[in-house]
This record gives sequence, structure tokens and C-alpha cells, in this order.
Amino acid sequence: MTIRAVIFDLDGTLTEPFLDFDQIRQEIGLPAGVGVLEGMNQLSAEQKRRAEKILIKHEDHAAQNSKLNHGAKELLDNLQLRKLPIGLLTRNLRKNVELVAAIHGLHFDAIIDRTDGPAKPDSFGVLQLCRQFNVQPSETLVVGDFRHDLQCAKDAGAIPVLIRTHSSADDFAHLADFTIDRLEELLAIIDRKLKPGGGPVTS
Repeated sequence: MTIRAVIFDLDGTLTEPFLDFDQIRQEIGLPAGVGVLEGMNQLSAEQKRRAEKILIKHEDHAAQNSKLNHGAKELLDNLQLRKLPIGLLTRNLRKNVELVAAIHGLHFDAIIDRTDGPAKPDSFGVLQLCRQFNVQPSETLVVGDFRHDLQCAKDAGAIPVLIRTHSSADDFAHLADFTIDRLEELLAIIDRKLKPGGGPVTS
């Protein structure tokens, strides 16, 4: 297994979880547990315009007040030194990714947001980034904290990595090839020192 690219989720993965999706659903008037984007797609045109304003208000606030998870900048800097392409795949908007990147000095080689095509858990974003990087999905790590991240990786044939940054993360562990608690653990996967399931590689 040679890793030739890494794709990250943003909120809850590179940044501390900030978006309160229960609050967003409540303000929009969506049922508990339904995906925000999926729920918005079922609304009338007028309701959807109102919902988008609510969602963007929360997303803008989250980006402006974002805090990185421990080791995020150091990891991205390390990957850049290794000349591994770094993708960012988000259900958020590009302007918010770019704001977070500017605030914290992060580098991404390519960004796919929800306006570029079908959003996660659709595999579109993973496949599009792999094409841009000229790599195979099987050579690509997809790192995220939620079911959508892992499912889009699996469906694309990429390698799903779960980072446990919140209490419900283990609910999605069965979808991950690797599970980590800290971002810097990703380097052990890239260096082939960690095998699927979590144990070290033994000779």
C-alpha cells in the first residue's frame, strides 16, 4: 500500500467540532437526525432560500471562530514537505474553507465543496480529487470524523480513516479501514507502520 494523496474533511477533522447541527435543524425546522443538506432538498423553493440563509450564518460564524485540532497544521506541513497532494472535501462552502486556511496558515492543493457536485456521502468529490491529483482511489487516504466521510471513501474505492474527535465517532468505526485519535497518527499509516484494525505492522 503506497499512499500518494490525502483528502481531509474540515469541521471535526482538521478543526474542532463547531457546527451545532441540532441547533441548525431546529432553526430550519427539520426533523431530528436528518442530514441538513438532505432535509433542505425536500423543502419548497422559498423554504430552501430561508434555510440556506440560516445554514450560511452558522457556517460563516464557525469559520470565523475556528480552532484547529491538535497537530493539524504540523501534519499538513509534513504532507506538503513529502509532496503528497492534499485535498479538502467538505459539505461546507469554499469561501469558508479558504477563510479557515487563511486564518490558520493551511495549504490545500484542491478543494471540493457542496456546490461542485453531489455532496458527501456521494463518492463524486473523492473521485474528482483523485482525477485532479492523477492518483488512484486505492492510493488515497480519506480522513474524517463522520459517516459521510467514510462512506464516500468506501464507495470510491479509497481508504477511509476515522478520527475520533467526538463521542459518537465509534458508531462509524465499522466503515473505517483505520481509526486514529490524533491527526499525527496518520503518518504511521502513510509510512506503513500501522495496519488496518489499529495494530502496528510486525515483520
